[in-house]
Amino acid sequence: MKPHLRLLVVCIWIAGAVTAGGCSPREAPTAPVQAVVQAAVRQAPPPPLDRIRLPEGFRLSYFASEAPGARSLCRGDQGTIFVGTRAEGNVYALVDNDGDHHADRVLTIASGRTMPNGVAFADGALYVAELTRVIRFDGIEQRLDDPPRPVVVRDDFPSERHHGWKFLAFGPDGKLYVPIGVPGNVPPREEPFGTIMRLNRDGSGLEVFARGVRNTVGFDWRPETHELWFTDNGRDMMGDDQPPDELNHAPRAGLDFGFPYWHGAAIRDPERNQGRSAEGFTPPALELGPHVAALGMRFYTATMFPERYRGGIFIAEHGSWNRTDPIGYRVMYVPLEGNRPTGYEVFAEGWLQAGRAWGRPVDVLVMPDGALLVSDDEAGAVYRISYG
Repeated sequence: MKPHLRLLVVCIWIAGAVTAGGCSPREAPTAPVQAVVQAAVRQAPPPPLDRIRLPEGFRLSYFASEAPGARSLCRGDQGTIFVGTRAEGNVYALVDNDGDHHADRVLTIASGRTMPNGVAFADGALYVAELTRVIRFDGIEQRLDDPPRPVVVRDDFPSERHHGWKFLAFGPDGKLYVPIGVPGNVPPREEPFGTIMRLNRDGSGLEVFARGVRNTVGFDWRPETHELWFTDNGRDMMGDDQPPDELNHAPRAGLDFGFPYWHGAAIRDPERNQGRSAEGFTPPALELGPHVAALGMRFYTATMFPERYRGGIFIAEHGSWNRTDPIGYRVMYVPLEGNRPTGYEVFAEGWLQAGRAWGRPVDVLVMPDGALLVSDDEAGAVYRISYG
């Protein structure tokens, strides 16, 4: 067997053992998995980026081309970019030592985890949302080569895997926000499913912040108002063109966004509505494309990009999985006037070619210099979009 094929077989065997539960989360061998996965990825060059179309003046480059399954993003105090994954069970640390806007090192700081999708950073610690729990790695940026054992923050979240992967972020109130997706397409309402919850940093005080949310894997707070905005994935099996995905605005706790009774602004669910009126439900701030799988979103808070982009929202669309003509697989931009979206336009596209996707955007992150990072779990990469 050729050396590079033998290496790939070893990589698959190790990854399969970890995914199948061969190691408990506290016993997972981080360093060997890191070394083998990264070596296997290097056998093939990364896809060329000239396929991606951007507005004039913008440029796309690789921040990291070797981050298998890259999904949610956050940044540490010292500039480390932390990356969650889903099926891979890994959490990565991307380090740009020389300031050339490209990661010099891609470290696997955790492996063998159960859907460690969500990542958030505060007070020197990295918080990771797994399927049933939130864990914390204290002082992680000083120990990237020798990560500490994680501290369990809370471990009683539901174990259902369908829509069980979680986003994670700190709100302006200092609390951790974590969504609980519904375990199915359009099941009966049963909390805590279909909610966005929040809790204190020590794991106490868990409460529902918003309900009637099918499955959000991305949210952010508008800097001027400190109010929450979030994406939500619409249900399936109502045709190619309905219902829409949603961009929602939650200025306060306690709002109900209508799932599973109502979709978009005024679409009754054929299975669950049962004559229920729309009164008391909060409609979306903006209807997005149908089945586009809108995930990560961020307000653009920097100044590198032209004036028209400042204060607006960038949204990563992962792409449809069962639409006759695929849609999504792009990064969209939503300008705002006050709290009113005034548009919904393509910002970056080209990951979908002739009906086939070679990449799937998952999350976006605004960097201190104003560049926009975009993660891609299909290509296993993190891109950097800059202007000028």
